[in-house]
Amino acid sequence: MPDFSILLPASGPKTEGGNPFAPDMFDYRSSNTFNYFHALNADRRSLIDALHAAMDGGVKDPDALFGRLPDGIDGEEVNRSIYKAPLMSALDRYGPGVMYKAMDFPGLPTGAQRRLLEEGIILSGLFGLLRPDDLIPRYMLGIDANVPGMGPVMEYWKPRITPALNETVSKRLLWNLLPESFDDAWDNEMTYKAMVRVTFLRNMGGEMKVVEDQVPLRGRLVNFIVRETLEELEPLLSWRHPDGYTYDEERSSYDKPTRTHHIAMVRH
Repeated sequence: MPDFSILLPASGPKTEGGNPFAPDMFDYRSSNTFNYFHALNADRRSLIDALHAAMDGGVKDPDALFGRLPDGIDGEEVNRSIYKAPLMSALDRYGPGVMYKAMDFPGLPTGAQRRLLEEGIILSGLFGLLRPDDLIPRYMLGIDANVPGMGPVMEYWKPRITPALNETVSKRLLWNLLPESFDDAWDNEMTYKAMVRVTFLRNMGGEMKVVEDQVPLRGRLVNFIVRETLEELEPLLSWRHPDGYTYDEERSSYDKPTRTHHIAMVRH
């Protein structure tokens, strides 16, 4: 088994549809139901019920609750159908997202696909933690949302996902590809062997600046991690990113107390 984990954000855009004959995701009497973190089921139900109650009271600010939705998408209608909606894997459900497109799962060799499915951990606003092959319905709720009557989703999940996440990444190299704004989503007890965070910088007008949209760049990094089974940093240090970024030793650092490598990938 590979000795690494990849922590990923869920995607805002989501694929419609799914398999209407898939087992109920909350019913684990069926052996072919995919759900690695099934212990979170009761918490998921409580959040869905709170979301439905909030919608019953009237949604004053849909963007704050559902996130920015594409034209023609009714977030309330989607969320009211969660319990009876058809299912598909989280990887396929989040497929329209920029990061997931950049991962190019279909183009990966079989072994690399398996590593992504087995070592990826997705932070989801509605489901807490997911593996990429967990079966989920379509929904509209971000980890940064605030559900009236319940409060911030991130605060709701923090005590509930922390034990499972710390256990899952224990003694492994953790590639943390979450936005830094998600750092408060869990109590990091530093159970991992080491954590890696990667920032992309680009020469803009003679000055090196952080790239505003890191998401697709991180997606292509995920592709590399699972292709090469990155259980250590050395292969990354000599890698040339498809978009021309390379490791910059001077701008990279290591924080000993948290065992965190802050890697700078630059494009001149």
